[in-house]
Amino acid sequence: MPARSIGEAAWSVVKTGLTASVALLVATLSANAAEKTLIDKGEVLVRENCSRCHAIGKEGDSPHKEAPPFRTLAKNYPIEDLAESLAEGIVSGHPDMPIFVFGPHDVEALIEYLQSIQAQ
Repeated sequence: MPARSIGEAAWSVVKTGLTASVALLVATLSANAAEKTLIDKGEVLVRENCSRCHAIGKEGDSPHKEAPPFRTLAKNYPIEDLAESLAEGIVSGHPDMPIFVFGPHDVEALIEYLQSIQAQ
């Protein structure tokens, strides 16, 4: 009887460990998927709104000479600091830049995307 109790106790510990491991794996995969989704959404937003003037990827020249490539923005600004300007409307930039105003979820996606492409 005691041997069986020890075996049951060991099995209980193993089950608890497996359950915790599976939960951690699911949480990690969900977080990675959510981040990937935000980055993808940010890429769509910059492609639709910014690519006419800016280089929006990890390489290439901006179509508009005065528009900086987005991959170089971190050289001049902490990317997180752009969130307020994106939410309230960027009014600086190159002289003929239109004013864009984005909602909170779009701002989060834009920031995630911009951080993902910054030149090292």
